[in-house]
Amino acid sequence: MRESVLRKISGRSAVSIVAVLAALSVTACAGKPKKPTLVYEERPVELLYSTGANRLDRGNWNEAVDYFREVERQHPYSEWSRRSILMTGYAHYQGNQYADAIGDADRFISLYPGNPSASYAYYLKAICYFEQIVDVYRDQAATEQALAALRDVVQRYPNSEYAQDARLKIDMVNDQLAGKELAIGRWYLRDGKTLSAIGRFKTVVDRHQTTSHTPEALYRLVEAYLTLGLTEEAKRNGAVLGYNFPGDRWYADAYKLLNDAGLKPAVEPLKAGNKRNLLDRTFNKDKGGALAPPGEKKKKGGLMGVLGM
Repeated sequence: MRESVLRKISGRSAVSIVAVLAALSVTACAGKPKKPTLVYEERPVELLYSTGANRLDRGNWNEAVDYFREVERQHPYSEWSRRSILMTGYAHYQGNQYADAIGDADRFISLYPGNPSASYAYYLKAICYFEQIVDVYRDQAATEQALAALRDVVQRYPNSEYAQDARLKIDMVNDQLAGKELAIGRWYLRDGKTLSAIGRFKTVVDRHQTTSHTPEALYRLVEAYLTLGLTEEAKRNGAVLGYNFPGDRWYADAYKLLNDAGLKPAVEPLKAGNKRNLLDRTFNKDKGGALAPPGEKKKKGGLMGVLGM
């Protein structure tokens, strides 16, 4: 009798334990779904790589990553393996998985620092930071990282196609940083913190004078100095604005301010009809303009791979 009771209790306990384990298993799966991976099957390296490239062409970024990683796993000492690291990074970049892409680039640089394709790894890191730049009203940490990474590309590989694209992006990044300074300066000016505003506007003129924000920064300096009654400083900045941007609308506004204050500038504004289109331009981060990994020629609708690393 006692033995049968024990068996019943033991049976119930076993059922309970199984039920609990099953529930935990379901909960764990629901809480953190696993990323699907390829089942190991030894395949020719050319097939694995071309399949990865095909998935990349179709925009199946995660599948492309799986195939390129499989190239590394099955053929770790081949040229295809080395190439697949950069292709994995490129797939991560295309899928907006920037941290993973930067990690892939760093891994390539660490493993093959002297390889000619290391130039692309540095470039890939730079464009990943570049595409994480946010509008001028938010923190610009990614902007500073992008600027440093882009300059690194130019300094290391000045004659490469990557440096050429990096220089264009550096101009855009500097424009972004100037826009940030200008936005803060405007806020200070509206808040009555004129001296703080002047500091921001001077930063734009001194450090970012080749950007599209320079004309407005000079106008704001005229406005701020007139507010403080510093007429000579206002006249000087107005003269700089008129000499360099006589047809800009910001100079027309500055000319009116100075004229109303009895400080008529020597240079008349030109009637160029400038609508400040440069100042309002969109910050372009289109992936279509990013260069493909070395040996990959862009074609309509995808990439055409040629082993040349």
